[in-house]
Amino acid sequence: MTISRVYFNSHRRFWAWLNIVWNRVDTDRISKVGPDRACAEWLMRNGAFVKWTDDNEFLKDYNALPMEGDVKHIKEIDATDASIMHYGFQHFNGCKHINRIKFHRCMYLQDEALEGLSCLKNSLQDLQIISCGNITDRGVKSLRVLSKLLALRIHDLPYLKNKEDCLAVLKPALPNCDIEILDRFPRPQYKEPDQPQAP
Repeated sequence: MTISRVYFNSHRRFWAWLNIVWNRVDTDRISKVGPDRACAEWLMRNGAFVKWTDDNEFLKDYNALPMEGDVKHIKEIDATDASIMHYGFQHFNGCKHINRIKFHRCMYLQDEALEGLSCLKNSLQDLQIISCGNITDRGVKSLRVLSKLLALRIHDLPYLKNKEDCLAVLKPALPNCDIEILDRFPRPQYKEPDQPQAP
């Protein structure tokens, strides 16, 4: 093995270890500040954004988190390019207002993470899982417990082998949910610009 390969493997192991540390659940912290605040800290520490129930914009600056005594509840999560891992999904326990989550290009997301979403089954209505390279059929099928889902978008999961089988599991369990499973991320439809009216 070359020196450069040894360095690369060591470097990769270091970052994997560091991501596990950033995803670790601190029960003392949860007890001190409450589940929503602790969950927001975990998400933002790993590059995700949160939207509170009383806000219209996503909070993108970790340093702008409210004072610890200011109780707020998470309603939406944008986890685009976030380094969240299943180790941290216990942070969702006790969060009762989360109704929308976007997992886009979450390279550390695995099936165990999707299974961990079961604690949001009474609130989650809209879920997107797009270009997350480690998710398999097992993880997708585990979403059948999310009984409040109204929209489920699953795009560009290279390890998803049998989407018809996944749909056969999900559709009966989620009869009110609009489910879309595509091999690729759909390109936005091009709209012709409005033509100026002739004088």
